Amino acid sequence: MPEASTADLELARRALREITAEATIGEPAGAVDEGEGVVSVRFAAAMPGYRGWCWTVSIAHLPGSEPSVLETELMPGEEALLSPDWVPWADRLAEYRAAQEAAGVAVDESGEPLDASRDDEDDDEDDDEDDLDDIDDDLDGVDIDAADLGPGSAAPEMGVDDPDEAEGEAGDAGPEPPAAPVGKQRRKKGEQQDEGQQP
Repeated sequence: MPEASTADLELARRALREITAEATIGEPAGAVDEGEGVVSVRFAAAMPGYRGWCWTVSIAHLPGSEPSVLETELMPGEEALLSPDWVPWADRLAEYRAAQEAAGVAVDESGEPLDASRDDEDDDEDDDEDDLDDIDDDLDGVDIDAADLGPGSAAPEMGVDDPDEAEGEAGDAGPEPPAAPVGKQRRKKGEQQDEGQQP
């Protein structure tokens, strides 16, 4: 792997310091001639968990102009630890079902063992019953088990605590009908007087 020039190394370090801390940039790890005047300069990545990775800076060298940075990136090397190739869910499920069948375990459509599915359903039903018991025991904030409603005992008080509030609610019969215009009221009085004068 060819060595990068001192000018390219300095330019690449300046570019990397714009995207990462100086402490994460390790020693120079060579350069790659990409062709058409482009050189990729590499530095070891000095970060935990990134053994074998390199910071890569691509620099363009064009006739008649100063070298310029094209891109900076973190790239895996030959010894880098990578995630396994992605396998579609349908393929993984098919492999799982085949392994279960080979082991003699019956599975449902989702790939779950049938016995485990039944156990889960039983657990869900038990949880639902427990929830209903909790609701029955504590209805409307009154603990029915703790309430003594035998002969001679008073039922728990419910309703409005404030008498003023109760009066306000009792007097609230809804909106009042609009008053008749004054002219119509006078006319009605006049009509009543006329009617009173007639025999």
